Amino acid sequence: MPEPSAGPGGEASVPAVPETVATYLRLRGLEPSARSFRKKRRRTEDDENVPFTPGRDPRGMGDVLAQLTREAGWDKELAREDVVRAWSDVAGDNTAQHTRPVAFSEGTLTVQADSTAWAKQLQLMRAHILSEIVRRFPDAGIDAIRFIGPDVPSWKWGPRTIPGRGPRDTYG
Repeated sequence: MPEPSAGPGGEASVPAVPETVATYLRLRGLEPSARSFRKKRRRTEDDENVPFTPGRDPRGMGDVLAQLTREAGWDKELAREDVVRAWSDVAGDNTAQHTRPVAFSEGTLTVQADSTAWAKQLQLMRAHILSEIVRRFPDAGIDAIRFIGPDVPSWKWGPRTIPGRGPRDTYG
């Protein structure tokens, strides 16, 4: 460090502040001086950056994502998506080939079947399927299941439609 030199009038001047530090201090609205440059800043301890404290260990990606979904309130929606994804495990492979979940509404899962016979058979199995869903996916919030038959084609569209009930045939 350079020695203080005698300035005009015989006074000792303080060593100069580096230009980068002086620019920084001016931008912060502070007066650049050698005294402020030499002054040590006291570190305040904040709980977040102290080493060797609980909560500072690295966490796995799954744990971080689980915390994010819990804090964002996505648990219910993700659990419902898991029901759709695991439908063949919940209902059984043979049943899953003929059915598919189509809607969630106010705690009710709506499942569409290939035929009305499948829908009627699943109504008899409702308690078993519902208990399996509640056991595997408690966060989904499903408390009822509704089984519907296949969609029937609509005859009420097009330029040549006429009023009336349409053909009398059962589909399924």
